[in-house]
Amino acid sequence: MKISLGISPCPNDTYIFDALINNKIDCKGYIFETYYEDVEKLNKWSFKNKLDFTKLSYNAYINNFNDYVLLDSGSALGYGSGPLVIKLPNKKLNEESIIAVPGRYTTANMLFNLAFPSFKNKEEICFDKIENSISSGKVDAGVVIHENRFTYQNKGLVKVIDLGEFWHQKTNLPIPLGGIVAKRSLPQEVISNLEKLIRESIEYANQNTTFPNKYILSHASEIDLDVIKSHINLYVNDFSISLGKIGRKSVQKLFNEFNIFNDEIFFK
Repeated sequence: MKISLGISPCPNDTYIFDALINNKIDCKGYIFETYYEDVEKLNKWSFKNKLDFTKLSYNAYINNFNDYVLLDSGSALGYGSGPLVIKLPNKKLNEESIIAVPGRYTTANMLFNLAFPSFKNKEEICFDKIENSISSGKVDAGVVIHENRFTYQNKGLVKVIDLGEFWHQKTNLPIPLGGIVAKRSLPQEVISNLEKLIRESIEYANQNTTFPNKYILSHASEIDLDVIKSHINLYVNDFSISLGKIGRKSVQKLFNEFNIFNDEIFFK
């Protein structure tokens, strides 16, 4: 059976899916047509039901859970792993400041809105161009995700706030950033099988991945091995293998922030 799959090219996703996509595990006859795209593009594709399985920002999932269902494996959640608001050292911010965000439907944008509800002047910029947009003065500050969480200081920028820490202080829960979702129209057996395969792929990676890994490097926006390893160590953890009780509680809390109470958020 052919499956369309969308993931970001970031190291945590390629680490998670390496064994599955490259047939390092038994994929039970499934053949994957894989798309590597920025998460905001994947978010927008989900509104068109383009892919069978896809990485999705939890903010996008809040707007699209009637068409897709969240898998227990493959998510990015954690403590102290949230998007960062950064700026130039001497830049003063106020409600008129221009803030770069990596996409309207990203969890980063949603968290910024929760933390700074009065800041309305935002510009959508692809995640890997936000640092340069701040340095050049195009914007006053920005919300960075992925590898840029580890590189901004090298470009003379400073942190204003860790939005993951903001969420943790607010809820005492890990921050849910993104998850893997499946079309609700797919057979439950297929969804269940893919959920298990993702878990097996992560477990394989944890036991066998060595660096430099050509597959992960070929898709990363930063090729520094220390940055790649830090990225994977931060975003791939026990919640990636299984959301568990705490992970599910955190996702549900995020939905509750928007007065959405629904017991069909998760694949059963």
